[in-house]
Amino acid sequence: MRLSYPRRPRRNPFRPPLALLTATALAAGALTACSGGDGPERSVDAFLAGWRSGDLQAVGFVDPMGAKVPAADVARELKELSGELAATPPTLTRRGEAKATKDVATAVVKVDWALPGGIRWAYERPVRLTRGGDEWRVIWEPQLVQEQLTRGDRLGLRRDAATRAALFDDAGRPIVAPRPVVRVGLQPSEVSDLPGLTRKLDAAFRAIRPAITPRVDLSDLPKRLADADPGAFVEVVTLREEAYRQIKSRIYDLPGTKFRSDKLDLAPTREFARAVLGSVDPAQADDLARHPDRYEAGDLVGHGGLQGRHDERLRGTPGLTVITEHAGPDGTLVPTGTEVFRSEPKPGQPVRTTLDVATQNAADAALRGEKRRAALVAVRISDGAVLAAANGPGAAGENLAFTAQVPPGSTFKMVSALGLLDRGAVTPDATVACPKTFVVDGRPFKNSDNFALGPVPFRTDFAKSCNTAFTALAPKLGPDGLAVTGRSLGLEGQWDVGLDAFTGKVSANGGATEQAAAAIGQGTTVVSPLAMTSATAAVARGRFEQPKLVLDPAPAQPAAPGPQLKPESVEAVRAMMREVVTAGTGSALRDVPGDPVHGKTGTAEYDDDPAHTHAWFVGWQGDVAFAVFVEKGGASTATAVPAAERFLRALPR
Repeated sequence: MRLSYPRRPRRNPFRPPLALLTATALAAGALTACSGGDGPERSVDAFLAGWRSGDLQAVGFVDPMGAKVPAADVARELKELSGELAATPPTLTRRGEAKATKDVATAVVKVDWALPGGIRWAYERPVRLTRGGDEWRVIWEPQLVQEQLTRGDRLGLRRDAATRAALFDDAGRPIVAPRPVVRVGLQPSEVSDLPGLTRKLDAAFRAIRPAITPRVDLSDLPKRLADADPGAFVEVVTLREEAYRQIKSRIYDLPGTKFRSDKLDLAPTREFARAVLGSVDPAQADDLARHPDRYEAGDLVGHGGLQGRHDERLRGTPGLTVITEHAGPDGTLVPTGTEVFRSEPKPGQPVRTTLDVATQNAADAALRGEKRRAALVAVRISDGAVLAAANGPGAAGENLAFTAQVPPGSTFKMVSALGLLDRGAVTPDATVACPKTFVVDGRPFKNSDNFALGPVPFRTDFAKSCNTAFTALAPKLGPDGLAVTGRSLGLEGQWDVGLDAFTGKVSANGGATEQAAAAIGQGTTVVSPLAMTSATAAVARGRFEQPKLVLDPAPAQPAAPGPQLKPESVEAVRAMMREVVTAGTGSALRDVPGDPVHGKTGTAEYDDDPAHTHAWFVGWQGDVAFAVFVEKGGASTATAVPAAERFLRALPR
């Protein structure tokens, strides 16, 4: 918005100084001043150097009437005239030689200000001089700084925020858009029992699902109502319309409650990809301290996620107006109504993501009832697009989905099986015993709940998730075979996803015990849900392709696609992952509508207590690969698999 100020008369910035002297000099004819040591250039250059340094003692000054002006007074007035620009003096350059008419000379100088935000303001000004004896003295007047300045003026800055751009979804639509809300408030004159009303409001707000975090604070209601006019609308909270509908019947008829419908720019839901998107908030103290040249109080700043990573692109470039100000009767600076420079704000550029609203909503809903920290990532198999990245419970701020570094447990048998098949160490139908316990260098490895299958086909060991079978086969992978296979699926790679992402660390070159542990996703192997989703998509696709979250700006250095996986090996793994669902540990997903579900369960010990475990499930259906992780979730069949089922059933068909 263009600033508007009251106009006041301005006097001619080029009023004739030293009138009689100038007339006499002009009558003598114009001459080009010599650039030698006694010419006006030396005084001009000394003045320009002193302007920047603040020390003008090497320069002589007179006012337009010829009276001497102390250098210290000029230095002080220069600083005062510069106003808000005083801390960053301009770059000053003399343009060629001065033009002299006997004892009067004029030099042209370029004044180049570096304004906040990298904006440059440059213009030319004449510097006039008069000679007294052997000395060229600068004729000092405020217009020398800027042509519209008069004595007592100051340069001031006015900043216009740019329009912040949006984050777009996979369909090219803004993720944050105007959505209906209800402002819940109180009218003081109609509140008769504030303590009772507060209790009822608090109970209603606590009943909203997903829960409001942090919860609505009603502790200051008595003071706010006491300070307000009797008929005022004292806002208590603004609720999304869907949250308001949950509790409308409980609060609508409470004495004193009032409601106003409105629209606010919001994501589809409160928890929608919260940790991935980040937030936009008023500039905080640490923002202002860290970037004083970028932010001002009241600016909107992206924090965390994509809003933080791409804040500079999204926020655009603020506009800047240089105005003149003058001290009013009370000494307060007020605008004069004069704009001397304007740089229009440049709107931000959007960031295009691969997030799919329906898939993200399904992922968020799948974790909504989970009280433990959890994550769910979904990737489109055909092109590697990240369709959803949910973190729970609620609107969690940490992007566990991308950055967790946790053991994958038995989901890693997908990698181990592929490595064993690639090396010809086993076939799906080969008999591999599944005893209750298998000992490696004195360390016993057991199955969940100490089950034993006896001699069974390897595909049954996989479907039932037999630890002892895999620990017995571990030596056939060799010291680094597991890591090599993991890398063929993209693990440990250098990915450029658009946000920080942990791509995994696979155990290699360990002793016999470490190799046995690594074969079942324990030991030193750690992954993130995104890494395991990507590896699962690689098995479904037949080769690794780096997952991608941000399409524009395009990733600068995306990882190259991986090699084609051996068809016979990967087809066998796919068949075994289907058997997990049809006759194994993932059988709860057998009747999920749609395409066949393939998957692998996983229970991962995270400390020295075997009872302390994370829960996993990885798999795919149709073109969607996914991973579910529940921190300290115990048995995967009790937590991760039900979350996977909720996710798959919520996907659009």
